[in-house]
Amino acid sequence: MTSTQRPHRVAVLALDQVIAFELGIPARIFGGARGPDGEQLYRVDTCTVDGQPVPTSADFTISVAHGPELLALADTVVLPAATALHERLADGLPAPLAAALALIRPGTRLVSICTGSFVLAAAGLLDGRPATTHWAHAEAFAAAYPRILVDPDALYVDDGDVLTSGGVAAGVDLCLHLIRRDHGGAVANRVARHSLVPPWREGGQRQYTELQVAAALDPGGSTGPVRAWALQHLDQPLTLPMLAERARMSVRTFTRRFREETGASPGQWLTLQRTERARELLERTELSIDQVARQAGFGTAASLRLQLRGRLDLPPSAYRRTFRAAG
Repeated sequence: MTSTQRPHRVAVLALDQVIAFELGIPARIFGGARGPDGEQLYRVDTCTVDGQPVPTSADFTISVAHGPELLALADTVVLPAATALHERLADGLPAPLAAALALIRPGTRLVSICTGSFVLAAAGLLDGRPATTHWAHAEAFAAAYPRILVDPDALYVDDGDVLTSGGVAAGVDLCLHLIRRDHGGAVANRVARHSLVPPWREGGQRQYTELQVAAALDPGGSTGPVRAWALQHLDQPLTLPMLAERARMSVRTFTRRFREETGASPGQWLTLQRTERARELLERTELSIDQVARQAGFGTAASLRLQLRGRLDLPPSAYRRTFRAAG
């Protein structure tokens, strides 16, 4: 963009109970993008469906200078997350929101952050397209809108004129991606450095999801004592006959009861606990990858790499680099 060109206009639509942090992402990231002569590359404004103040998810209300007419002027429209959008849009778009979205010009770039994707979905704007949302809502998203090609693991999905992201920090990733797409890596990298965030991140949302380890912490049930014992011996070979014998059950009975009490087979459960142990060791210790693999019960670094790649989309070294830095 030359100094005589107008900035790319971004309209952020704040809905009732908008998530406060995500509302601020577009202004912070796009607003930090400058051209070679220091010129502003984006103009970011916020509007509501009726121009009136709206409460946020935090303990404050925002007032805006614009109503829905701003959407008709925008080059990019951003929809941040708001509280309980899945439930609020279950019966379709409220009339004021539908009327506001109808003002968007054809060809306008549409962007959602986190559960803002539910608005695009309810409007039919994601039908037949790949999209993502926060991993915790991905299953409900896919069930509610089966015509969407949901990728629950992606940090963000770029489908040309429609882009969606996972939650919170993934919205930052998406905004940086758009700056990179619009103006190149050097501009995006400067914004990232100034904001103290990585210019890009490895892996997908799975590295941030909560592994289902609750059953490991619950000593109840007939297999509880064996599970508690197994957690203290993850570095050792643990076979199904060994665990069944320790529980004083046949392999068949042990397997059936184990699944009833944990929702997983013994083998699945062990792999999950070993993965979680490896994550803890990578985050909290200076052990080598080989040592982590042995202590977590995977035996070799190659086996550990295979498991983390499959479950978290990251090799051990990248996982450690990401989460040691985050800690």
